[in-house]
Amino acid sequence: MGTTKKLSGKEKIAYGIGAVGKDMVYMLSASYVLYYFQDIMKTSAIAMGIILLIARVFDAFNDPIMGVIVAKTKTRWGKFRPWLLIGTITNAVILILMFAAPPSLDGKGLIAYAAVTYILWGVTYTMMDIPYWSMIPAFTQGGKEREGLSALARSCAGVGSALVTVITVMAVSAIGSALAANSTTNITKTFNSADTKIETFVIELDSDGNPTANVLEYDQDKTDVTVSVTGSERAFGDVYVFNNDNTNYEFTVNGIEAESSKVEYVMDSETAGEAGLVFYVDHDSFEAIKASDSISADLTMNSTLEVERLGFKYFSIVIGVLFVIFIGITCICIKEKSSVDMETPSVKQMFKALLSNDQAMTIVITIVLINTATYITSNLLIYFFKYDFGGSGWQGSYTLFNTFAGGMQILAMMILFPLLRKMFNTLKIFYISVFAAIGGYVILLFMALAGLKSVFPFFVPGFFIMAAVGILNVIVTIFLANTVDYGEFKNNRRDESVIFSMQTFVVKLASGIAALVASLSLTVFNIQQQSDTDMNLSALLEKVSAIRNNVVETIDTSALVGLRLVMTLAPIVVLVIALFIFKSKYILTDKKLEEIASELKTRS
Repeated sequence: MGTTKKLSGKEKIAYGIGAVGKDMVYMLSASYVLYYFQDIMKTSAIAMGIILLIARVFDAFNDPIMGVIVAKTKTRWGKFRPWLLIGTITNAVILILMFAAPPSLDGKGLIAYAAVTYILWGVTYTMMDIPYWSMIPAFTQGGKEREGLSALARSCAGVGSALVTVITVMAVSAIGSALAANSTTNITKTFNSADTKIETFVIELDSDGNPTANVLEYDQDKTDVTVSVTGSERAFGDVYVFNNDNTNYEFTVNGIEAESSKVEYVMDSETAGEAGLVFYVDHDSFEAIKASDSISADLTMNSTLEVERLGFKYFSIVIGVLFVIFIGITCICIKEKSSVDMETPSVKQMFKALLSNDQAMTIVITIVLINTATYITSNLLIYFFKYDFGGSGWQGSYTLFNTFAGGMQILAMMILFPLLRKMFNTLKIFYISVFAAIGGYVILLFMALAGLKSVFPFFVPGFFIMAAVGILNVIVTIFLANTVDYGEFKNNRRDESVIFSMQTFVVKLASGIAALVASLSLTVFNIQQQSDTDMNLSALLEKVSAIRNNVVETIDTSALVGLRLVMTLAPIVVLVIALFIFKSKYILTDKKLEEIASELKTRS
């Protein structure tokens, strides 16, 4: 075993800055690629789930091989930095391409584009991630020094992921709105009841924003309605379906602007000669409108179909550029001072070494399970706020919750973990954190099933879950670094790159499994509200008829319950399994690590 020199404060800060950029990119992909392709580009949810999982299977072979390549690398700039920089630049480019799918693509072409770009994204991320984390055991001594750098890196990574989680929805909306509004390709189409038969309805909403059986319907001779819709050519393809989910809208009905409202406008084609229009308004507005037996309405709608597409495209460019800058700082400031000589194994020897390192395998499985639990929730959270929690301001509620949760994750890593470390060893903190996460999910389950419509009560489970996740991210990195020493103790070889290539793989595997679970949930429970593919004028009229007959199920109640159960019960089950496996298999206590360190010192 070679010697290592302590990193300076400047180098530690530069290392942490790299983690911020790295996890900004990872969180953008992990949390939003399914939403982007499925909700915005209209790719099949189940197809995306399969793509994401297949990409992870591919990584099972790619990631360990990349670990071997890193271990073999010898350049004047060191072993890690060349791959760190190459991987960062290529990954940033692929990230931008992934969120810039050509709008002309659909069907199999779009699925192929998603598959190719996502698999390439995983490959290039591996090129950067493995050398990044391999620096920790190569550049640090065991114990407090390693824990300190691991905690710093994980804390900074948490900052990066939290920033993206907090700002993405609002940033995408702001960027996309500005670009879509200034687009020279926008089209404005105007329809009025003088030229088109517009079957118009006004439906009362209850205090929770749900449609009631109180429905007003107007004959053609009692209708004076003008509808103006602005959007890209893509927005006017096939059946016209414009509603509060895919447009920003303003309207007045009989001179009244409803305080709480929704709207739906459906037209089978521009030349169909007939359309359906439904205004959903609050009780007071409904009472005022029904005072007249005729209706006069002006509705202006701006399609957000291009807003989110353009928003994600250019937001990914911003994140990609920041990623390159941050990792560039890491590469410039950190000099590879370590003289550790990592003997390069063959692929066969590598898998044998991993299988023989039972502690590494234990931590790898634990990381998979913990991250799977977290990603199941993060993948479904945006759908919960958009389709279940609902409301025209769902983006604000989603952002507010993520701001709180992200803040808790950062504070837990930077403040709570160091405080707990003064009182407990890492094993006890691990157990405390897992039980806190399980408790948070139990609270979240009861709140979700109760159908709460205020975001603030959700801060309680958010605190327990995200604080626990933040601490666990630090601890499992420390545990994984410890298994490198254990592997040297047991197998007489140090395999930093190989061991940490497994961390890269298993974190991505967890995101793939979680994405498949989420996509299956969206498919089985049909979570999305009426989409362009299953809504037409006939379907809208049937929907109004069902509401009039007191059958109010914009999204089936059982579907909402299913979403809530998958979001909460599935993570609980996964965390319990992780706890059982870890408790029965992990043996690297502080005392055991001291014995290993002492033995390795005598060998050097």
